[in-house]
Amino acid sequence: MTDAQHIRPLTSLRFFAAFWVVLFHYWPALSAAAAPMVVGKGYLGVELFFILSGFILCHVYRTEVEEGRFAYGGFLWARLARVYPLHLATLVGMGVLAAAAGAAGFAVDANILSWESLPANLLLMQAWGLAPVAGWNHPSWSISAEWFAYLTFPLFAWAALALKSRPLTAVVLAAVFMAALYELFAALAGHPLTLATIRWGALRIVPCFALGCALHSLWRARPARSVPWAVAGAAFSGAGAFGLASIGASDTLIVLSLGGLIFFLARAAQAGSNLMSAAPLTYLGEISYSIYMICVPWKIVFVNGVSSLLKLEGDQLPLAVWLIGVAAVVPLAAVSYHLIEKPARDRMKLWAGLWKGRAPKVAGA
Repeated sequence: MTDAQHIRPLTSLRFFAAFWVVLFHYWPALSAAAAPMVVGKGYLGVELFFILSGFILCHVYRTEVEEGRFAYGGFLWARLARVYPLHLATLVGMGVLAAAAGAAGFAVDANILSWESLPANLLLMQAWGLAPVAGWNHPSWSISAEWFAYLTFPLFAWAALALKSRPLTAVVLAAVFMAALYELFAALAGHPLTLATIRWGALRIVPCFALGCALHSLWRARPARSVPWAVAGAAFSGAGAFGLASIGASDTLIVLSLGGLIFFLARAAQAGSNLMSAAPLTYLGEISYSIYMICVPWKIVFVNGVSSLLKLEGDQLPLAVWLIGVAAVVPLAAVSYHLIEKPARDRMKLWAGLWKGRAPKVAGA
């Protein structure tokens, strides 16, 4: 498998990461018993996204960095095209929803329309400790953390290259760094780093992104030869992550198991397996960013609308109604993907191409 070749299982895995986060956010709206532990650990779906980002970006760009062909400006524009249009659309959408609800006499969380937090949200810096409250579309804090990782990506890539002859050492160091940082942060802050959002979200991505880069180095250094062993590794890692989450194990162990799942799924694809490569599943992975970004706005609209329509007390819904709300996230995300996310991304990439075409040619080039 060559650099930048599509690793379909990892695209599919993005859907499961997004849906885990959806369940985490939606379960409190279900009129039922307490959430299963695995659902309660759904915030770690963000860690899964973060590790995937480090792995995939190294997969696509590491050779360019190594050969001195890496164009930092073009890289940042491509990443901005990937995340910013939908971020801006959901931010505006939340503002419109909140304003309309307030005008109609509904109670609106004052933080949603936090004008003090707006500049940081517009600049994708709300997870850097620069936003006073978690305003607007709160899940976008993780996009701010991603933007921090994009800005510092050359540092991660160079660190991976420095250890390219010792990739297993890189993975061990990344794992030790993660475990140590998690322990130190919890001791100093009084809460896990894996629960940090707008105040320490930029730090939260660092150990996961580093682990993803290190796992890519190991994956690239030792080509796969056995499909059964790779599939078995993926099954073991996935079952391990699920089992650990189900018993409420430490976040460190769960996150490291998720890293193993990423590695072995990529290894299986490298060996020629079609595991998790079916077209419908990869499509769900492609719309996973939209799933993630619209899940909270849709939850607010659906829960409040249904509660008002059915005259329910509180914001907990019957199971059948709740399932409709959860299931609707996927088609709504597909609409968001095709009407906003993909067209805007393609247009921004087109602008970049046109700009390059207008750039003056260097004599002798």
